[in-house]
Amino acid sequence: MQNYGMAHVWAQGDFVTRGIALALLIMSVLSWTVIVVKSLGVMRLNRLTKNAERAFWHSDDLAEGIGKLGSGKSTPQDNPFLALALSGQEAADHHHQTQPHLHDRMDVSDWITRCLKDTMDDCVARMQSGLAILASIGSTAPFVGLFGTVWGIYHALLTIGATGQSSIDQVAGPVGEALIMTAAGLFVAIPAVLAYNALTRANKGIVTKLNRFAHGLHAFFVTGARLSSSRRSADGLRLAAQRRPAHAANAN
Repeated sequence: MQNYGMAHVWAQGDFVTRGIALALLIMSVLSWTVIVVKSLGVMRLNRLTKNAERAFWHSDDLAEGIGKLGSGKSTPQDNPFLALALSGQEAADHHHQTQPHLHDRMDVSDWITRCLKDTMDDCVARMQSGLAILASIGSTAPFVGLFGTVWGIYHALLTIGATGQSSIDQVAGPVGEALIMTAAGLFVAIPAVLAYNALTRANKGIVTKLNRFAHGLHAFFVTGARLSSSRRSADGLRLAAQRRPAHAANAN
Protein backbone atom coordinates (compact mmCIF):
# COMPACT_ATOMS: atom_id res chain seq x y z
CA MET A 1 0.00 0.00 0.00
CA GLN A 2 1.42 3.32 -1.05
CA ASN A 3 1.64 6.11 1.51
CA TYR A 4 0.11 9.43 0.52
CA GLY A 5 0.62 12.77 2.18
CA MET A 6 2.41 16.10 2.00
CA ALA A 7 5.81 14.42 2.08
CA HIS A 8 4.85 12.27 -0.88
CA VAL A 9 3.52 15.32 -2.73
CA TRP A 10 6.84 17.08 -2.20
CA ALA A 11 8.90 14.04 -3.17
CA GLN A 12 6.92 13.18 -6.30
CA GLY A 13 5.89 16.69 -7.33
CA ASP A 14 7.49 18.75 -10.06
CA PHE A 15 8.79 22.31 -9.78
CA VAL A 16 5.27 23.78 -10.06
CA THR A 17 3.95 21.71 -7.17
CA ARG A 18 6.94 22.51 -5.00
CA GLY A 19 6.72 26.18 -5.93
CA ILE A 20 3.07 26.30 -4.88
CA ALA A 21 3.89 24.58 -1.59
CA LEU A 22 6.70 27.05 -0.90
CA ALA A 23 4.43 29.98 -1.79
CA LEU A 24 1.79 28.80 0.68
CA LEU A 25 4.44 28.31 3.35
CA ILE A 26 5.78 31.84 2.84
CA MET A 27 2.23 33.23 2.92
CA SER A 28 1.55 31.43 6.19
CA VAL A 29 4.74 32.67 7.86
CA LEU A 30 4.17 36.23 6.65
CA SER A 31 0.53 36.16 7.72
CA TRP A 32 1.25 34.95 11.24
CA THR A 33 4.09 37.46 11.60
CA VAL A 34 1.75 40.32 10.74
CA ILE A 35 -0.95 38.90 13.02
CA VAL A 36 1.36 38.71 16.03
CA VAL A 37 2.96 42.13 15.47
CA LYS A 38 -0.30 43.97 14.83
CA SER A 39 -2.09 42.22 17.70
CA LEU A 40 0.61 43.34 20.12
CA GLY A 41 0.34 46.87 18.74
CA VAL A 42 -3.44 46.93 19.17
CA MET A 43 -3.14 45.64 22.73
CA ARG A 44 -0.61 48.39 23.53
CA LEU A 45 -2.84 51.10 22.03
CA ASN A 46 -5.86 49.79 23.93
CA ARG A 47 -3.94 50.05 27.20
CA LEU A 48 -2.83 53.54 26.19
CA THR A 49 -6.32 54.80 25.36
CA LYS A 50 -7.67 53.80 28.76
CA ASN A 51 -5.67 56.44 30.63
CA ALA A 52 -4.12 58.83 28.09
CA GLU A 53 -7.14 61.01 27.39
CA ARG A 54 -8.22 61.25 31.02
CA ALA A 55 -4.67 62.01 32.21
CA PHE A 56 -4.26 64.79 29.63
CA TRP A 57 -7.51 66.63 30.31
CA HIS A 58 -7.05 66.42 34.08
CA SER A 59 -3.69 68.20 33.91
CA ASP A 60 -3.15 71.72 35.21
CA ASP A 61 -1.69 73.04 31.95
CA LEU A 62 -0.71 71.96 28.46
CA ALA A 63 2.92 71.23 29.33
CA GLU A 64 1.89 68.90 32.13
CA GLY A 65 -0.62 67.15 29.88
CA ILE A 66 1.97 66.56 27.17
CA GLY A 67 4.39 65.35 29.81
CA LYS A 68 1.87 62.78 31.01
CA LEU A 69 1.29 61.58 27.46
CA GLY A 70 5.04 61.27 26.92
CA SER A 71 5.70 59.34 30.11
CA GLY A 72 7.25 55.91 29.79
CA LYS A 73 9.60 56.93 26.96
CA SER A 74 6.72 57.27 24.51
CA THR A 75 7.38 58.87 21.14
CA PRO A 76 4.96 60.45 18.64
CA GLN A 77 5.53 57.47 16.34
CA ASP A 78 4.17 54.93 18.82
CA ASN A 79 1.82 57.21 20.80
CA PRO A 80 -0.86 58.82 18.59
CA PHE A 81 -2.24 60.87 21.49
CA LEU A 82 1.16 62.47 22.04
CA ALA A 83 1.52 63.05 18.29
CA LEU A 84 -1.83 64.86 18.14
CA ALA A 85 -1.08 67.03 21.18
CA LEU A 86 2.33 68.05 19.84
CA SER A 87 0.90 68.70 16.39
CA GLY A 88 -1.81 70.97 17.77
CA GLN A 89 0.66 72.85 19.94
CA GLU A 90 3.10 73.36 17.07
CA ALA A 91 0.30 74.47 14.74
CA ALA A 92 -1.00 77.05 17.21
CA ASP A 93 2.46 78.39 18.03
CA HIS A 94 3.50 78.55 14.38
CA HIS A 95 0.35 80.36 13.29
CA HIS A 96 0.71 82.96 16.02
CA GLN A 97 4.18 83.88 14.77
CA THR A 98 2.51 85.64 11.78
CA GLN A 99 5.31 84.89 9.34
CA PRO A 100 4.74 85.97 5.72
CA HIS A 101 3.78 82.54 4.39
CA LEU A 102 0.69 81.52 2.47
CA HIS A 103 -0.58 79.24 5.22
CA ASP A 104 -0.38 82.12 7.71
CA ARG A 105 -3.24 83.77 5.83
CA MET A 106 -5.51 80.89 6.82
CA ASP A 107 -7.78 81.17 9.80
CA VAL A 108 -6.24 79.70 12.95
CA SER A 109 -9.10 77.21 13.24
CA ASP A 110 -8.59 75.98 9.68
CA TRP A 111 -4.83 75.77 10.13
CA ILE A 112 -5.06 73.74 13.35
CA THR A 113 -7.71 71.51 11.78
CA ARG A 114 -5.44 70.82 8.82
CA CYS A 115 -2.42 70.00 11.01
CA LEU A 116 -4.43 67.72 13.28
CA LYS A 117 -5.97 65.97 10.28
CA ASP A 118 -2.54 65.39 8.72
CA THR A 119 -1.26 63.91 11.97
CA MET A 120 -4.40 61.82 12.30
CA ASP A 121 -3.95 60.46 8.78
CA ASP A 122 -0.35 59.51 9.58
CA CYS A 123 -1.42 57.71 12.76
CA VAL A 124 -4.18 55.81 10.98
CA ALA A 125 -1.78 54.84 8.19
CA ARG A 126 0.65 53.39 10.73
CA MET A 127 -2.16 51.50 12.44
CA GLN A 128 -3.37 50.03 9.15
CA SER A 129 0.06 49.09 7.85
CA GLY A 130 0.27 45.37 7.24
CA LEU A 131 -3.48 44.83 6.97
CA ALA A 132 -3.25 44.88 3.18
CA ILE A 133 -0.92 41.87 3.43
CA LEU A 134 -3.53 39.95 5.41
CA ALA A 135 -6.25 40.92 2.95
CA SER A 136 -4.14 39.85 -0.02
CA ILE A 137 -3.19 36.52 1.56
CA GLY A 138 -6.75 35.83 2.66
CA SER A 139 -8.10 36.43 -0.83
CA THR A 140 -5.39 34.69 -2.89
CA ALA A 141 -4.26 31.72 -0.79
CA PRO A 142 -7.36 29.57 -1.55
CA PHE A 143 -6.86 30.08 -5.28
CA VAL A 144 -3.16 29.25 -5.01
CA GLY A 145 -4.08 26.02 -3.22
CA LEU A 146 -6.80 25.31 -5.78
CA PHE A 147 -4.30 25.76 -8.59
CA GLY A 148 -2.04 23.23 -6.88
CA THR A 149 -4.96 20.80 -6.65
CA VAL A 150 -5.84 21.19 -10.32
CA TRP A 151 -2.20 20.74 -11.28
CA GLY A 152 -1.91 17.64 -9.10
CA ILE A 153 -5.11 16.06 -10.46
CA TYR A 154 -3.96 16.74 -14.00
CA HIS A 155 -0.66 14.93 -13.47
CA ALA A 156 -2.37 12.13 -11.53
CA LEU A 157 -4.77 11.50 -14.41
CA LEU A 158 -1.91 11.55 -16.89
CA THR A 159 -0.05 8.96 -14.82
CA ILE A 160 -3.15 6.76 -14.51
CA GLY A 161 -3.79 7.01 -18.24
CA ALA A 162 -0.19 6.10 -19.05
CA THR A 163 -0.19 3.04 -16.79
CA GLY A 164 -3.66 1.91 -17.85
CA GLN A 165 -4.74 1.30 -14.24
CA SER A 166 -8.22 2.72 -13.62
CA SER A 167 -9.32 0.99 -10.42
CA ILE A 168 -10.79 3.07 -7.62
CA ASP A 169 -7.76 2.69 -5.38
CA GLN A 170 -5.45 3.85 -8.16
CA VAL A 171 -7.60 6.94 -8.82
CA ALA A 172 -8.65 7.94 -5.31
CA GLY A 173 -5.12 8.03 -3.89
CA PRO A 174 -3.52 10.55 -6.27
CA VAL A 175 -6.68 12.67 -6.52
CA GLY A 176 -7.09 12.77 -2.76
CA GLU A 177 -3.44 13.67 -2.39
CA ALA A 178 -3.89 16.56 -4.81
CA LEU A 179 -6.65 17.96 -2.58
CA ILE A 180 -4.04 18.58 0.12
CA MET A 181 -3.09 21.78 -1.69
CA THR A 182 -6.64 23.11 -1.38
CA ALA A 183 -6.65 22.32 2.32
CA ALA A 184 -3.29 24.06 2.70
CA GLY A 185 -4.62 27.15 0.93
CA LEU A 186 -7.62 27.29 3.27
CA PHE A 187 -5.35 26.75 6.27
CA VAL A 188 -3.38 29.83 5.24
CA ALA A 189 -6.35 31.99 4.26
CA ILE A 190 -8.77 31.48 7.16
CA PRO A 191 -6.52 32.90 9.95
CA ALA A 192 -5.57 35.82 7.71
CA VAL A 193 -9.21 36.74 7.04
CA LEU A 194 -10.26 36.39 10.68
CA ALA A 195 -7.28 38.43 11.87
CA TYR A 196 -7.94 41.13 9.26
CA ASN A 197 -11.54 41.54 10.41
CA ALA A 198 -10.58 41.56 14.09
CA LEU A 199 -7.75 44.07 13.64
CA THR A 200 -9.89 46.33 11.46
CA ARG A 201 -12.64 46.37 14.08
CA ALA A 202 -10.13 47.09 16.86
CA ASN A 203 -8.54 49.91 14.85
CA LYS A 204 -11.94 51.52 14.29
CA GLY A 205 -12.48 51.72 18.04
CA ILE A 206 -9.07 53.32 18.56
CA VAL A 207 -9.62 55.78 15.69
CA THR A 208 -12.94 56.82 17.24
CA LYS A 209 -11.17 57.73 20.48
CA LEU A 210 -8.43 59.55 18.58
CA ASN A 211 -11.02 61.59 16.67
CA ARG A 212 -12.68 62.56 19.94
CA PHE A 213 -9.32 63.59 21.39
CA ALA A 214 -8.46 65.57 18.25
CA HIS A 215 -11.77 67.47 18.39
CA GLY A 216 -11.07 68.32 22.01
CA LEU A 217 -7.59 69.57 21.13
CA HIS A 218 -8.98 71.70 18.32
CA ALA A 219 -11.50 73.32 20.63
CA PHE A 220 -8.81 73.87 23.28
CA PHE A 221 -6.29 75.56 20.99
CA VAL A 222 -8.81 77.64 19.05
CA THR A 223 -10.82 78.74 22.08
CA GLY A 224 -7.68 79.49 24.06
CA ALA A 225 -6.38 81.76 21.29
CA ARG A 226 -9.70 83.56 20.99
CA LEU A 227 -9.96 84.04 24.75
CA SER A 228 -6.48 85.51 24.88
CA SER A 229 -7.28 87.92 22.06
CA SER A 230 -10.56 89.00 23.63
CA ARG A 231 -8.87 89.58 26.95
CA ARG A 232 -6.22 91.74 25.32
CA SER A 233 -8.93 93.70 23.51
CA ALA A 234 -10.91 94.16 26.71
CA ASP A 235 -7.81 95.41 28.53
CA GLY A 236 -7.19 97.88 25.72
CA LEU A 237 -10.75 99.19 25.88
CA ARG A 238 -10.52 99.62 29.64
CA LEU A 239 -7.26 101.55 29.31
CA ALA A 240 -8.76 103.77 26.62
CA ALA A 241 -11.80 104.46 28.79
CA GLN A 242 -9.56 105.41 31.69
CA ARG A 243 -7.52 107.77 29.55
CA ARG A 244 -10.47 109.68 28.11
CA PRO A 245 -11.46 111.45 31.36
CA ALA A 246 -7.83 112.44 31.90
CA HIS A 247 -7.59 113.97 28.42
CA ALA A 248 -10.89 115.77 28.93
CA ALA A 249 -9.69 117.24 32.24
CA ASN A 250 -6.47 118.48 30.65
CA ALA A 251 -8.40 120.09 27.82
CA ASN A 252 -10.59 122.01 30.28
